[in-house]
Amino acid sequence: MATRARLQANTESYFAALALAEQRALHSFFDQHVIQDKCRGYIALDEGDYNALPAHLAARVVHTVHGAMLDEF
Repeated sequence: MATRARLQANTESYFAALALAEQRALHSFFDQHVIQDKCRGYIALDEGDYNALPAHLAARVVHTVHGAMLDEF
C-alpha cells in the first residue's frame, strides 16, 4: 500500500509541476522545466533563474515547456 500511495503522490506532484510550468511559460521568454526531486517528487523550474542549467539539474529534467513570449518586434 505504501508504494501505491507514493506513486499517487508522485503523479499528483508531476501534474501540479507541469501545470505550473505551462502557466509560467505563457508569460516567460525562458523554458520551464519539470525536474524530478527526491524529497518533493517533481518541481517546476524556470531556466531564467539559472541561465544554462547546471549538469546536476539538467540530468533530472523530465519535461520542458518552451517559453511562449517572443522578443522579435
